[in-house]
Amino acid sequence: MKIIDAYDYAGTGYAPFLIGDKWQVAFLNYAPEEALERIVKLDVHHYTDEVFVLLDGRAALVGAQIVDGRITCEAVDMQPLQAYNIRREVWHKIAMQPGSRVLIVENSNTHLGDFEFYELSPEQIAALRETVGKAWAQK
Repeated sequence: MKIIDAYDYAGTGYAPFLIGDKWQVAFLNYAPEEALERIVKLDVHHYTDEVFVLLDGRAALVGAQIVDGRITCEAVDMQPLQAYNIRREVWHKIAMQPGSRVLIVENSNTHLGDFEFYELSPEQIAALRETVGKAWAQK
């Protein structure tokens, strides 16, 4: 009888691997669409907080408020093995550099429908890139 299960994911992008009745765990591995230069939208979850843990590489977690089409965002240069929480109803995105791996914990089946996207304007994209650039420059 097997007592302990082990999980890994060598592919790119998002891959939920342990989905329980109330929560799920996923890997987010670097994929080109996660690069800072490719970010064109934010997302939000209405029913779950989302916890991010940087396992390898370098990534910046962006949290944002959108009021009347105006975005205020902050970014943190994620530190390995530190847990970061994005509360439900907070717009967010993660910018990753090649080789990065992030562990995510959230409500079960979030990836099946509890998300909404906000398309960024060119000015908002530039502001987000500047915010992440400043976070990465502080190291």
